[in-house]
Amino acid sequence: MEHQPELTASEISNLWTSYQNDSMEICGIKYFLANIEDTDIRSVLEYALAISEQHVQRVTAIFQSENYPVPVGFTEHDVNLNAPRLFSDRLYLDYILNMGKFGLSSYSLALSLSSRDDIIEYYSNCLSETTKLHNWAKDISKQKGVYVRAPQIPTPEQVDFVKDQRFLSGGLFGEPRPLLGVEIGSLVYNAKRNSLGQALITGFSQVAKDSSVRQYFERGREISGKHVEIFNSLLHKNDLSGVNALTDEVTDSTVAPFSDKLMMYHVSALIASGIGQYGISMSTSPRRDLGVDYARLMAEIAKYANDGAKMMIQNGWMEQPPEAADRQKLAKRK
Repeated sequence: MEHQPELTASEISNLWTSYQNDSMEICGIKYFLANIEDTDIRSVLEYALAISEQHVQRVTAIFQSENYPVPVGFTEHDVNLNAPRLFSDRLYLDYILNMGKFGLSSYSLALSLSSRDDIIEYYSNCLSETTKLHNWAKDISKQKGVYVRAPQIPTPEQVDFVKDQRFLSGGLFGEPRPLLGVEIGSLVYNAKRNSLGQALITGFSQVAKDSSVRQYFERGREISGKHVEIFNSLLHKNDLSGVNALTDEVTDSTVAPFSDKLMMYHVSALIASGIGQYGISMSTSPRRDLGVDYARLMAEIAKYANDGAKMMIQNGWMEQPPEAADRQKLAKRK
């Protein structure tokens, strides 16, 4: 019989996080499907729901085979399918497109950190399914004329080399050089992510039941809106088009389709992804002023995330992630 090694710390943690995210997505997509009107968007939502349900079943089976406790995650108790529409069909499409981008990055990292054959196969399949989801949602978005493309840049006449330190200074000691293509791409991507986040958290602030949760979401709405303005202003200074707000895609409903617990977790997941993306953007942006901006904005949302984590712990909403053994505590146990 072939030896099956135990799950590593990274494998357990990634599976645990996958379960949390997919169980949350199931609740969200079921609600979207309860009031979607566009048949094209409905089809991609149904595919997204199917793969999330398959992922939860597969991860559950893995945990059970390892005698590892199956997480609670999110259930039918965290969603009200009869709640009035909170978001437009357009926002559903943007949400699924962003979900695909998030999945591509998280699954590729999980795959690279996996060593057991069955886990490698699982995340390889996740990547394949998510690639299909992402491309499908992007194609529908382009067909409907709502896909936001990054601005174009001119084609150079010849290959050239950097000749002075202005390439790095970014206006800290003089006029900044024009933005690089990779810097433009990051600014547009981060503006799009924050525009979507602002719309989602605007809806959440309207329907949250707990007053402190509503205030937390209102603060997040202001932060995400400010970040969109900063990224757009950097693009506009280079005569490049920015990203429009999506808050018009939120209805005036005040009936909660989701539990406060689910919405708080959703925002924390968006922030975690945002911090990672800011880090990547900073590493690929040679202009020092951009690095300063990303570091400042990263610190701001990290503080916001920490405050949210404290609220979740106080309300008993934060499930304990997998952790190492506390050897000092075990040694003191009688």
